[in-house]
Order: sequence, then structure tokens, then C-alpha cells
Amino acid sequence: MAEEITPELLLHAYAIGVFPMAETRDDPEIFWVDPKKRGILPLDGFHMSRSLSRAMRKTGWHIRVDHDFAGVIAACADRAETWINEEIRALYVELHRRGTAHSVEIWDGDEMVGGVYGVTRGAAFFGESMFSRRTDASKMALAACVDRLRRGGFQLFDTQFITDHLQSLGAEEITRKDYHARLRKAVLTDADFKGPAAVTLQELAQRNTQTS
Repeated sequence: MAEEITPELLLHAYAIGVFPMAETRDDPEIFWVDPKKRGILPLDGFHMSRSLSRAMRKTGWHIRVDHDFAGVIAACADRAETWINEEIRALYVELHRRGTAHSVEIWDGDEMVGGVYGVTRGAAFFGESMFSRRTDASKMALAACVDRLRRGGFQLFDTQFITDHLQSLGAEEITRKDYHARLRKAVLTDADFKGPAAVTLQELAQRNTQTS
């Protein structure tokens, strides 16, 4: 597209409900997307299965936040088909440097095995992508992200589209009109992604047991 995409333009786009994609990692062209149906993950509706809760209680893995943001994007793009080209990757790394893009990561010792990243505006979190190198690692990252958003005062978790995987975790599909109404409210509300105290996967599983 002819217009240069700057970090400022990208943040404005999220605030009005659109996001960028490329056809492939090698395609230099970027286009804006505003789906007729939008995927969201209600922050009070995340579904943690018994098997996931059990795996979290038993694991020796741990959660890190913003420890290797660039590595999370690289891992998300490391697949046969991806919409993350080099310009998109550079833009999100810059947003992270400015404090408006974040990652929640799952680590096994010194190896990152799963993660999710997204952009924040007000009390809205725009989930971009997630990856998993071990069974359930991306689900654990998503559970940790949802917990952080809840405790940080967020109102909206945008998943852009809905998949069977996300739907099994509690994601829903709403209309574009409904999404934009929720977005307008969320971007005008304060929230804090970095403020909540660190937790362990075992603590997250225990909270789920207490509330289920």
C-alpha cells in the first residue's frame, strides 16, 4: 500500500477497530482488516479444562512477561503460512519498545516453549498471535495472559478471528457493530498490563479450581 505505516498509524488503526495483515511473509504489501464478525475472549469466560489445569499444577515451567518479545513474534511467524512479514514484525517490535505491545511467555528453564503477544490501547488488548513448541504451552500462555488482563483492569480481549481452538477456550464471535461499541468504551478506560504481580502456573490452576 502506498501510505507508510508508522507506529502511530498502527495504534490509531487499533483504536478504530482495524488491524494489518500481509498475504505471506514474503509479500511486502500490507492491507487493513475489519472483519464483519469479530472474535473476542471474554475475560471472565476463559475455559480451563481439567487436563490443562492438571498439567499446569504438575509442570516445572514458568511464566515470563516481556522477556523476549521479539522471540515470540519470530516463533509465531515460524510456520508454513504466516501473515507476519518483516515490516509487520518491525512495527510490533517498535510498539513493544514504546510500551504498547507485550508478550506473555512460557519457559522451560532457559527455553521458551510457548507464548502470546498483542497490543494494548486503554483497557483493550488486541491479541495478535501465539505459538507452542510443547503440548499445552500456548494454552498456558493464554491463561496467564487472561489472568494478567483481568487483574490489570482490562475490559476487552480481541482475538480478531475465531478458531475451533480459541472457541474451546471460551472465545466468542460478535458482530462488527457490537465489537466497535465495546472498543470505543475500552480504549477510553485506563488499565495496566505491567502492574499485576507475577504468578505461577500452579497458582493459576489453583484459582481455576476454586472458581469452577
